[in-house]
Amino acid sequence: MAEKMSPVQQGMQFFAEAKNELKKVTWPTRKETTGITGVVIVTSFVMCIYLGVVDWVLAELIKFLIR
Repeated sequence: MAEKMSPVQQGMQFFAEAKNELKKVTWPTRKETTGITGVVIVTSFVMCIYLGVVDWVLAELIKFLIR
């Protein structure tokens, strides 16, 4: 049967395994990262405008219905 490890040993093993897994990761290039960041910024801006317009339209509709 396997020997039970202490919490400190378990923590050390966890971080050693995590470090090994991070070495296997294929990180995106700077160009890919910049492109994806641009897409996120543009999408956020478009959604901001869309939600602002929807909010304004609904506010005007409620004002009209209350009168």
